[in-house]
Amino acid sequence: FLRHIFPPDFLPAKIDIFPRIPTFAPFYLHNTMQLIADSGSTKTTWCVADKGSVVAQRLTGGMNPFFQSEEEMRRLLAEELLPGLKGFAITQIFFYGAGCAFPEQTEAVRRAVLSLWNGADVRVESDLVGAAHSLCGDEAGIACILGTGSNSCLYDGRSIRQQVSPLGFILGDEGSGAVLGKLLVGDCLKGQLPPEISRRFLEEYRLTPQTILDRVYRQPFPNRFLASLSPFLARHLDVPEVRRIVFGSFQSFFRRNVMAYEGYNRLPVHFTGSVAYYYRPVLAEAAASVGIRLGNVVRDPMDGLIRFHAPEK
Repeated sequence: FLRHIFPPDFLPAKIDIFPRIPTFAPFYLHNTMQLIADSGSTKTTWCVADKGSVVAQRLTGGMNPFFQSEEEMRRLLAEELLPGLKGFAITQIFFYGAGCAFPEQTEAVRRAVLSLWNGADVRVESDLVGAAHSLCGDEAGIACILGTGSNSCLYDGRSIRQQVSPLGFILGDEGSGAVLGKLLVGDCLKGQLPPEISRRFLEEYRLTPQTILDRVYRQPFPNRFLASLSPFLARHLDVPEVRRIVFGSFQSFFRRNVMAYEGYNRLPVHFTGSVAYYYRPVLAEAAASVGIRLGNVVRDPMDGLIRFHAPEK
């Protein structure tokens, strides 16, 4: 009882007969809180939430168990996240991440997190589950991600019922930043764009046909390179040839992914991701062209995840 009242240095350590909770400051400073993570291969957004309200937010490097070992992830957490979360009594951790679709990978992330928050309730799910929780909540719907890559699923309000494999930017990922960039450079190099647009594109990004081929076929992470080019399309949607690239890719996403789900024409189709957010008018036009009802479109899923995990639920 005394340690509920006095600072930790007021009483000698030897009378501390109470077990410590997993925190880094006296627990009378904060209530117990949730830590929610939205992670990709490049960056991870972390939010400390208290009863559905954001108390703190941190940004770290990405965590993907397909590309990082458990020790590398633990070190990243210890060096980049932990120093900024001292003083918070975190008892629940919800981690949604790329590469967390299989038990072996999810367990590696869970162990890395538990090594720093021993005793916390840690749950690890895929980024697609995070998108479904954020966008649909407790309602049935189709949840989609349009960012560097693309993904989608049919969600029944509790779990994912069906998922069409995205297949990556070479075989699939329709509508993604990587595929938009791929279509852009392909049309540029094959003379399918107005000469002035092609010249402007190559000059703005300081590219030549040789450097493009090197970045795509010889350098690592060609998907990130191609996705980095897609903003050029957003700035030139008034050019018919450019608009056709974007509109056609979004139509392909709907036809090859969303329309494979039962009830696609009656359920709301929600989106998260920078591509969906910044191209929303074209996305809405493409959805309408194939009889799809566009639902929520948000840049990232964090606000929805905080609402989903609010204790009042």
